[in-house]
Amino acid sequence: MSRMTILAAAAAVTLVLGLPPPTFAQQPVQAQADALTDPAMKGPDVIAFIGVKPGDKVADIVAGRFVRALSQSVGPKGKLYAVMPSEVVKAHPEVVGILHRLTSDPAYANVTVTEPPIDMPALPPGLDAVFIRQNYHDLHDRFMGPADVAAFNRNVFAALKPGGVYVVLDHAATPGSGLADTDTRHRIDEAAVKSEVLAAGFKLDGESKILANPADDHSKFVFDPAIRGKTDQFLLRFKKPG
Repeated sequence: MSRMTILAAAAAVTLVLGLPPPTFAQQPVQAQADALTDPAMKGPDVIAFIGVKPGDKVADIVAGRFVRALSQSVGPKGKLYAVMPSEVVKAHPEVVGILHRLTSDPAYANVTVTEPPIDMPALPPGLDAVFIRQNYHDLHDRFMGPADVAAFNRNVFAALKPGGVYVVLDHAATPGSGLADTDTRHRIDEAAVKSEVLAAGFKLDGESKILANPADDHSKFVFDPAIRGKTDQFLLRFKKPG
């Protein structure tokens, strides 16, 4: 794995968790805004789109800046599984420590952190929702194995209860580009996501443009200062029939 691949993999995780971007002289970890405090993330709108309600059981894959918001949304009678794949922990070991520090707060006692391999996510049965934010594209990348994406989507399908939803939020790539930009620009073609998820048995249940940005021409690496935090993003909701 090249230095640039390692750096890009680490950068993908730090953006999700709200950490400063990595360098080879890593700066100390600093807390940054999350879905509760950063209006640009459209936290309430994303939560509403997922349809999370008190008492729900939800899994957040490569859990990050929506952990607090999801925890509060499911409430004390609900459950949030903050899934940090072992491949991510290996690439950036401090991330799981951040999650454990958060869950040591009694206010987030409804959050359980897990660290399974991505190809064996060990999701509990009967979930109401599974959410993956800005990391579906990483399933195809070298630092993640790459994952067996078809099997991963089938695992999500099996874990959801009938009528449960699988929500994917990611950086948009140029339409028609497929998987060409997942390991370079950290983007993915929306149509490619739809094709892969539908193949697992899901039905497309909703689409949202709340995080769309027509000014993003999809040519830049998502961590480029000119576009970071302002990328064109798509939001898709898939439902398990039943």
